[in-house]
Amino acid sequence: MNQPPLKAVIEAILFASDEPVSDDRLAATAGEDVTVGAVREAAAQLQRDYEATGRAFTVQEIAGGFQLFTRPEFNKYLKQLLRARQEARFTQAALETLSIVAYKQPIARAEIEDIRGVASSDILRTLMEKGFVRIAGRGEGLGRPLLYGTTKKFLMAFGLSSIKDLPPSNQLLQP
Repeated sequence: MNQPPLKAVIEAILFASDEPVSDDRLAATAGEDVTVGAVREAAAQLQRDYEATGRAFTVQEIAGGFQLFTRPEFNKYLKQLLRARQEARFTQAALETLSIVAYKQPIARAEIEDIRGVASSDILRTLMEKGFVRIAGRGEGLGRPLLYGTTKKFLMAFGLSSIKDLPPSNQLLQP
């Protein structure tokens, strides 16, 4: 039996996955002689093919992996279909807390509360329950406090490939 082309194998894996798939995992899944470089080239070819043929979807590298996405110009058609599945809405307090964690991670709850000026344990718990924040370790200070960091779900929700893609914090202060 002939092996299908790598591009088709990558496409099938991405189509079946509901989250980003790393190039390492794609290579391991696609076959024992498949390299990460070959996977990256196949993903780039898929992206070019979709663009050239006017497909409604594209391949994007996001949150440390590749994922199929519907192109933005089709969003208005999908909104009606997916109206019931609204993404998590964030309160102002949750956004503030999430921003602090994203920019300062790993960070202790006490440090978050010092920056915000209010208690943040309930908000941190909610962000953890929703999968946007995780425990990233323990601090060296008194009582070895828990340290918090962001998750892959955070990267996916905000369309970031990695935490390095956050805008510089000095840009946030400009009106």
